[in-house]
Amino acid sequence: MTGQTMAHAMSHGAGALNPLAASDAGDHRTLIISLFSVFVLITLGITVWAGRQTKDATDFYAGGRSFTGFQNGVAISGDYMSAASFLGIAGAISLYGYDGFLYSIGFLVAWLVALLLVAEPLRNSGRFTMADVLAFRMRQRPVRTAAGTSTIVVSIFYLLAQMVGAGSLVALLLGVTGEGPRRWIIALVGLVMVLYVIIGGMKGTTWVQIIKAVLLILGTLLITVLVLNKFDWNISSLLGAAADASGQGKSFLEPGLRYGADSTSKLDFVSLGLALVLGTAGLPHILVRFYTVPTSKAARKSVNWAIGIIGGFYLMTIALGFGAAALVGPKAISAANAAGNTAAPQLAQELGGGADSTWGAILLATISAIAFATILAVVAGLTLASSASFAHDLWANVIRKGRTSEKEEVGVAKIAAAIIGVIAIVLGIFADKLNTAALVALAFAVAASANLPTLLYSLFWKRFTTQGAVWSIYGGLTCSVTLVIFSPVVSGNPKALFPGMDFDWFPLENPGLVSIPLGFLLGWVATLLSKEEPDAGKYAELEVRSLTGAGAV
Repeated sequence: MTGQTMAHAMSHGAGALNPLAASDAGDHRTLIISLFSVFVLITLGITVWAGRQTKDATDFYAGGRSFTGFQNGVAISGDYMSAASFLGIAGAISLYGYDGFLYSIGFLVAWLVALLLVAEPLRNSGRFTMADVLAFRMRQRPVRTAAGTSTIVVSIFYLLAQMVGAGSLVALLLGVTGEGPRRWIIALVGLVMVLYVIIGGMKGTTWVQIIKAVLLILGTLLITVLVLNKFDWNISSLLGAAADASGQGKSFLEPGLRYGADSTSKLDFVSLGLALVLGTAGLPHILVRFYTVPTSKAARKSVNWAIGIIGGFYLMTIALGFGAAALVGPKAISAANAAGNTAAPQLAQELGGGADSTWGAILLATISAIAFATILAVVAGLTLASSASFAHDLWANVIRKGRTSEKEEVGVAKIAAAIIGVIAIVLGIFADKLNTAALVALAFAVAASANLPTLLYSLFWKRFTTQGAVWSIYGGLTCSVTLVIFSPVVSGNPKALFPGMDFDWFPLENPGLVSIPLGFLLGWVATLLSKEEPDAGKYAELEVRSLTGAGAV
């Protein structure tokens, strides 16, 4: 869920699902509450079970490296396919046709970067966090401080978007109104998230993500089958009906409805594409998943499984998006939510027989429960990644300078998870009406601008120095945050974060086109200007380890 196309995806959905739940509201809410409760209780039970098997830091951070390539691939899919993708991409396709489907392509292609450049070398070279790789041949404290800071910033922004979305989604579906109930819902989601991490660690979080991924795929597959059955399994008929219902005719199936109207929108699409494709390989909660498998071969296999599962999901978004356009209609979708992010639940209800039907209520409740499950799983993964980075990088190696026990480190990670959970709850409460798309776009842009350049330079450039790493991380972080602040996402238009203000001197909605090259450039320039002599022996050891797995933990 990135870009202004998905702006106000859930946080601005006030009233978005009210048309869906107007009839038989009490029965529908009872059904939805029951489904939510069953999922939460089952996953909490699994978390408690996993927590009893968590004995040391390796168990807490990496699940004891006991997951198979297949299991980790499913968990990665669960971590990657957020509710933003599930709801946002279907909505984008239903409103913008071909241009909306480009989001699915961008997310899928991103995994090729992760597979070819990151997965195996990262698993071979580190222990628990991205900073393990960056600090291997450089000065520990400055590099770990920079990497830890970047990890926490990316995670917090991504986390905040999920929290705001969870509060809005659940509040709307349960029919509660007003700020008070919504704040309690956000607090409840935050509490469950913290419990997942503190009690279960990586083992508990991984199993939650596996369950969520299975539910999401099954739910999406069910909707896809029902949509295709409506059109006698003829995709051409489905696309034709969607084009007719869109009011755009053939242009609905061609480029140009969302991007390409002018040079700025073309550049904006390139910028967003860069952030999506390159940012994925630098997302902290995705990177830590590579440490949960025993070998680099299993890491590579897990990414292959993830590509297959994620690819299947994004192919099914064709049925979700174009099915919603054909059966619900863009006017009804945009009337419920301007960004179209209620398209999937609206489609589910329509396939079940409409708002007054029992099956419509059941399908609506099921898809909504899956969306909620998706949020919980992603939020737990983000919390674990950020708390692990604080405990392992900042506390153990920077503050304590390595003089700490594994027990103390895990204890600090649990405390950090609680603190990060409180921060997310507080920010989620006060950011209830903020633009969630801007927050997610910022997370991708920071990951692509700060984390990825430093990671690739560390792995593949012998000359790279500590100064280059620090400049690249802080430079990419500062640039991406600054450009987002002064972009149309924050001010200058009715859908902005501050619609009444106007300081959007940067014309693009996503800063990736500028901040990503700058992150690479700063790392290169700072290295050339550095007087530090790289440790050739350390680089040789890192190169052998990253490429062959020799000496890997």
